[in-house]
Amino acid sequence: MITRPPTSYRLITRAVRPLQPIRSFSQSSRALDKIPFRVDGQGRGVAQSVKVKGSPHHIEVDAYPSFGGQDASPTPLAYALSSLSSCTQVTGSLVAKDLGITLGDWYVTVKADLDTAVLVEGKEGNANWDNVELNVRVQTDAKEYGQFEKFVNETERRCPITQLYRRSGTGWTSHWANEEL
Repeated sequence: MITRPPTSYRLITRAVRPLQPIRSFSQSSRALDKIPFRVDGQGRGVAQSVKVKGSPHHIEVDAYPSFGGQDASPTPLAYALSSLSSCTQVTGSLVAKDLGITLGDWYVTVKADLDTAVLVEGKEGNANWDNVELNVRVQTDAKEYGQFEKFVNETERRCPITQLYRRSGTGWTSHWANEEL
């Protein structure tokens, strides 16, 4: 459903590896077909340090005290939702370049519901999110009819993390607002 608020932006609503510091790969389409990613984790209890192969980066992960952690770092669940937020912005930036759209600031919020009965209590069922909601406000110069909608559709189609969630069977909703640049 597409709605056009009386303000200067358009809103679209729908239901439904880190890189090495300097990466030298060819610009040929065949060389860009697949980029290998790998992370290695080591930890104790529920805390873990995850190293990104071929990169100086690492990720510290912990859990809430109710899950046996110290809450010293974000949880794996927080990282899962963060990956959707940041991958949407990265993918959207690539799509905008392809479509000749100039972007400004991004404001991305991800909300999700998780029934912890399977995770915590070991009950039968699906440990997946029940619902995931992606809310995006992005400044663009997309003014032509359908241009912003094409940007949104292509961003969601090309974003690997969006596809991971959408194809997982979880409930999916996204709301996009085009704010004037």
